[in-house]
Amino acid sequence: MAAVSVATDQPVRVRLAPSPTGTLHIGTARTAVFNWLFARRHGGQFLLRIEDTDKERSKSDYTANILEGLQWLGLNWDGEPVIQSARIEAHRTAITQLLASGHAYRCYASDDELTAMREAQAASRQAPRYDNRHRDLSLEQEQAYIAEGRQAVVRFRIDDTAVITWNDLVRGPMRWSGSDLGGDMVIARRAPADQIGDPLYNLVVVVDDAAMAISHVIRGEDHIANTAKQLLLYGALGQTAPVFAHTPLILNQEGKKLSKRDGVTSVSDFRAMGYTAEALANYMTLLGWSPPEGMGERFSLDQAAEVFDFDRVNRAGARFDWDKLNWLNGQVLHSLSASTLHAKLAPLWSEQGWGVSGPAADSLWQLDLATLLGPSLTLLADGVEQAAPFFTAPELNEAAAAQLAIDGARPALAALAAALERHGDTPLSAPEAQELLTDAVTRAGIKKGVLMKSLRAALLGSLQGPDLMETWLLLHRIGADLSRISRCL
Repeated sequence: MAAVSVATDQPVRVRLAPSPTGTLHIGTARTAVFNWLFARRHGGQFLLRIEDTDKERSKSDYTANILEGLQWLGLNWDGEPVIQSARIEAHRTAITQLLASGHAYRCYASDDELTAMREAQAASRQAPRYDNRHRDLSLEQEQAYIAEGRQAVVRFRIDDTAVITWNDLVRGPMRWSGSDLGGDMVIARRAPADQIGDPLYNLVVVVDDAAMAISHVIRGEDHIANTAKQLLLYGALGQTAPVFAHTPLILNQEGKKLSKRDGVTSVSDFRAMGYTAEALANYMTLLGWSPPEGMGERFSLDQAAEVFDFDRVNRAGARFDWDKLNWLNGQVLHSLSASTLHAKLAPLWSEQGWGVSGPAADSLWQLDLATLLGPSLTLLADGVEQAAPFFTAPELNEAAAAQLAIDGARPALAALAAALERHGDTPLSAPEAQELLTDAVTRAGIKKGVLMKSLRAALLGSLQGPDLMETWLLLHRIGADLSRISRCL
């Protein structure tokens, strides 16, 4: 191959280059995390480029989703995002340069001819590749094709004898043969002979990365073949190539590449399910990277940035582990202050149209409810499900109904209801609540455990839930306890 200089000592400048043809995928987000960590570790810059040259599939809504997802995760970028479609003239200038230097040429092969070529290769069990049939057309042959009304793509010459090598930060020394790259590569779509059609991915990536002075390209291993092609383009354009790092793919439980068929793959979907940005960013860091000994598996992005190194990035694919993500998310939620947790839950409660009335209907009541529920949460969405019986009286489930049918359950609840009526609307303290329970048990002549279970059934419609006494006191503050007990008598 032609000699290609490789950036080794220039300031660290990395980029994320998502295509706005879909929402922010977990794989793209993990790539963003690794880029961000590497840039911050080395005091460099993390840049963003929106690769929107696929005109039919690119949508502004997807761009907005990508930007919002990155910001939510805490992956703030440096400078303004580069919009790739705005640089099309620079891409065409590079193609013109390659045509002038003989590194590229116009190919007039029709779609029917290319289809016939591929079918013949398949019939003879050959790997599909372009056979370079129009690489060395004479001027007369070109003119004849133009006279037929044919339009031409622009192809970049790939020498089958070329050997492409680079030192990958994850995979070490890499070596590719030009003969494995599928023949001369299309770098611009069809257009009349006096024009250059829309430039294509491998060409525009090289031109844009060079213009942005990208020092390191950190991306998934599915781009390795593209890297070999792009290194040839760097050489032909006389540009300095970046250092490459190809990270492992994210795999599902069956060991296959994580895809939409596996369900949730979009960052916005994880957010809607109730995962926190802290936990998701933490978990994505662990998808392919092993923290140093003693660091543990729970950490912030800033903490990871202090020690992030590609020596600890694995080559093997990273299996997505829901249990570990759930554990991390629970750890994050359990560590939040009551006010922070309430700030996250309150909008979700408001979306349900939930509110309370009465003298205790203030933010302090909701703050205390968040405090009560916090230790049992795995997802923020759990805070909606578990809060529901505090805002609206629930129906009795089967276990709760069975509990209330036990001998002595209803008489004990009736005694408790009478005691509450005598107590009136004044606030109920924990010691006073215990006295009311003791009195009701004595009057009904049953064990205290029967009344406690029955009280939970009456208040929550279930035998499961948070601490019973705190639950009772919260519901008493909004005047909901007596009505729920009375309905079960």
